[in-house]
Amino acid sequence: MLATALTRMSRNGVSAALARTSAVVAHMSTSTQATPLEQPVLFESNGATRTYVLNRASKLNALNGDMLKLMRPQLEQWSKSDLCKIVVGTGIGRAFCAGGDIATVLQHSLHDTTRSKAIEFFKDEFEMNYILSALPKPYVTILDGITMGGGVGLAISAPFRVATEKTKFAMPETKIGYCPDVGASFFLSRIDGEIGTYLALTSETLVGREVFELGFATHFVSSRTVPNLLTHLSDLEDPTSAMIDRTIEGHHTKRLQDEPVGRLTGRTRQALDTAFRHDTVEEIMEDLTKLASTSDDSVAKWASETLETLHIRSPTSLKVALEAVRRGKEMTLLQALQMEMGIATAYCSGASPDFTTGVTAVLVDKTKVRPTWSPDQVNNVSDAIVKRFFEEDSDYLRAVPTLTPPDFLTNGKQNPMKFALPNEDAILQIVSNAGKDPISLSDLLAHFDNIYSGKQGVAEKVVEVVKRRCDVIGNEGSEVINWKEQL
Repeated sequence: MLATALTRMSRNGVSAALARTSAVVAHMSTSTQATPLEQPVLFESNGATRTYVLNRASKLNALNGDMLKLMRPQLEQWSKSDLCKIVVGTGIGRAFCAGGDIATVLQHSLHDTTRSKAIEFFKDEFEMNYILSALPKPYVTILDGITMGGGVGLAISAPFRVATEKTKFAMPETKIGYCPDVGASFFLSRIDGEIGTYLALTSETLVGREVFELGFATHFVSSRTVPNLLTHLSDLEDPTSAMIDRTIEGHHTKRLQDEPVGRLTGRTRQALDTAFRHDTVEEIMEDLTKLASTSDDSVAKWASETLETLHIRSPTSLKVALEAVRRGKEMTLLQALQMEMGIATAYCSGASPDFTTGVTAVLVDKTKVRPTWSPDQVNNVSDAIVKRFFEEDSDYLRAVPTLTPPDFLTNGKQNPMKFALPNEDAILQIVSNAGKDPISLSDLLAHFDNIYSGKQGVAEKVVEVVKRRCDVIGNEGSEVINWKEQL
């Protein structure tokens, strides 16, 4: 939830950002209720579409308590309205949402008299994350800009997540001595391979098309087409999910011929999945150390840079984040959010000094050097320290509240991956089931083209997975695929 690290924009920058996104607002009709422009969240009605617009451009739309308290009753009202057919989430300026207003949360956590406010913020935020995951109406988020931390939490459960070339996606919490939250232990643990583990620990940023190709977005369009897309969505009279999907697909922007491929592909991706498969941070760093000496220059460079990144992050955060992601894989979203509520409460209650150290160094003082973490090294973070964040009898979890989403939404029906690219396991399952009669690449592509009705990006995803995980034999146009055992 690295919310305020980028919040100081020049006045000219703010004006330019507002001018760029004013076209989006212009394509939405005036709200049925008069809303002051200074309100941190605007609510718009246009045809069957209901839109919330995060309206703190100068703060990169960082979430605060006031915004959460405005959004919840409006979303609950839309959930019950027969007139609302689609819910859309957007942001003003150069961000969808850069995260939570964590500096304010930290200040509240430092004093006994205000600590409950810090914990209340996380409770409100996590309940909002769950509400958005369980909306009974199709939910579309436009990730046109910075989408980090709490912003990811608002977007990630939407069945329609639209990335653009301006999308910057990250869970940057280990930078500030905290732990990825807003359901991260649930969604990062379910993404292909160990990409989620890598992002949780390193706080690295995905940019543009790779947000779509790695499964965090379901669609990819050009930023300049967003206003037109929103207009077409609002023109749908009685939209089904399939109609919404086709409408967004109709605005897809194809990869340019000279556009570089994603960074986390090929041998680098193989190295990533190998190193980050472990259940201890020490083993991950040990594998990265070995990979940094490999003969493959690109892999060695990636491993060396990743190892250096991990050394900069909070050692306690690394261990807590890895434990959370591993536990979250076996949980429902609500269970994962409740676990993260405990982690947030523990941080607010002083389970680690790194939360104060990191927020102060990165967000307040904006230092460029490694913060003075305590413990300072990964191997000094004991199991007892990690247990402070997870065990029921931890003194730091005494104040943890129980999440209470509204009863009428507790049986959420949204499938956040239904309209995304096929996942790696689904592709490999077809290959492995072929047995002694290897499937041809053309037949594999035809299979997924039929399932996904010509969705853009499917063929590229299938080919990338096959080349990385399988043996491809034969000449172009007549290749067959053999299953290759993996680590």
